[in-house]
Amino acid sequence: MNELQYTIVAAESSRYETPLLALPHFEGESKPRGEAREIDQLTNGQLTTILERGDFKGKGDEALIVYPSSPEVAAERIVLIGLGRQEEYSIEKLRRAVGTAVRQGERIGATSVAFGLGFQEGLPAELTGAPTAQAITEAATLAGWEPGAFKTKKGANGRKLIGLTILISEDDDEEAIESGAHYGATVARAENFARTLQSAPGNTCTPTFLAEEAGKIAEEYGLGLTVFDRDALEREGMSALLAVARGSEEDPRMIILEYRGEGAPEGGPLVLVGKGVTFDSGGISIKPSAGMEDMKYDMSGAAAVLAATMAVAELELPVHLITIVPSTENLPSGKSLKPGDIIGSHLGKTIEVINTDAEGRLILADALSYAQRYEPSAIVDAATLTGACVIALGHHATGLMGTDQALVDQLFAAGETTGERCWQLPLWDEFRPQLDSDFADLKNVGGRPAGTITAGLFLKEFVGDFPWAHLDIAGTAYRDSPVPYMRKGATGTPTRLFVEWVRTRSTH
Repeated sequence: MNELQYTIVAAESSRYETPLLALPHFEGESKPRGEAREIDQLTNGQLTTILERGDFKGKGDEALIVYPSSPEVAAERIVLIGLGRQEEYSIEKLRRAVGTAVRQGERIGATSVAFGLGFQEGLPAELTGAPTAQAITEAATLAGWEPGAFKTKKGANGRKLIGLTILISEDDDEEAIESGAHYGATVARAENFARTLQSAPGNTCTPTFLAEEAGKIAEEYGLGLTVFDRDALEREGMSALLAVARGSEEDPRMIILEYRGEGAPEGGPLVLVGKGVTFDSGGISIKPSAGMEDMKYDMSGAAAVLAATMAVAELELPVHLITIVPSTENLPSGKSLKPGDIIGSHLGKTIEVINTDAEGRLILADALSYAQRYEPSAIVDAATLTGACVIALGHHATGLMGTDQALVDQLFAAGETTGERCWQLPLWDEFRPQLDSDFADLKNVGGRPAGTITAGLFLKEFVGDFPWAHLDIAGTAYRDSPVPYMRKGATGTPTRLFVEWVRTRSTH
């Protein structure tokens, strides 16, 4: 898939030849700012007239295509894009505006878009320069991703936005802007990779396929790779993962990537764990047929941790990172796990299976238990784990819980920075009795009340005393009504959150 390419050019926006020049504008301002002011003068007040007449108000996600009335303006078209009110401005508002501009470019068949930075006048320093460049490349790259890898006809008219230019002036810090732009493009490409993995159908994306993709990452970036097949899983005592895999013809895998960046601090590594159920029918506790095709997305946690590892390696962050992906299908057959079965686990605890559709926590249990051998400084997992999380938080926030508040706070902050927002849920001891079993050490479900929390408490049983946090991405991994810089379907969440968290850990 061809990713959108960016360049940074020192040029006046009014003189730069481009099919589409994007000019962000704040709501409530009746006069243009920055380079828009010069363009307004060259066009004898064309932009001011538009603003005074109310044809464009600058509201968030608003856009208006303008054809310059003067040949002195080199751009073929200008797109005014709304940022909302200046006092409410954030980098996420800019991401949305950039996505809106890309969509307008696609609509009119423009092959590239240029962004001036003059709209930053009067903004706090922490919201200008590198963060702006990062947001522009990040959002434009994410917006340009397409899900139709299996279509024989690519696009309605074969035209696609493929170029992005950031226009800077002599006063701008070019080195900082290049650094921000590079980071934004890198993490967005990684998240697009996660979205591509998520979008592959279950007959393509199998546990073996995920292992092969991990192998490509390992080869390209020089990472350590270990892949456990069925025999190795049996030797390692991965009883819960193997129990889920019993109903499928596809062999399960556990995939382990290791990255050790130059200058990584002493001590335990960071460990990322991603749920890799490549198709989830629910097993014997089978799901309703309506919408079951979306269960190809049940490996979204795996996609995110693999993609984040790729970005961390490309950015050469000074950290030691271990990534673990337990992967299987969950299908019904004569060999399938049944409600009422009691199974073992890598940790040795026994589990009474009440519902075979609560399989993600079973395979994560073995992976989390295995992660303890690294004596990690922190373990974080991501999983499309519970429908209850969608009911609680909808599609706008990831459920976040953990045993270490400092770790939870770090992940929350990373979510705020990247726009992949989280909301903390409690892991109070009062919920734990819901997992008590009369026949085994614990049950795999705790009933309908607080379903997301009891799922988190189940996972907590397998992490030991190491700092651990869990991200339930059931509502955020894929969406039908995405933000402007995304499309319907896979989001790649929380790839960018993970990279930001790792970056923050590596600089403190």
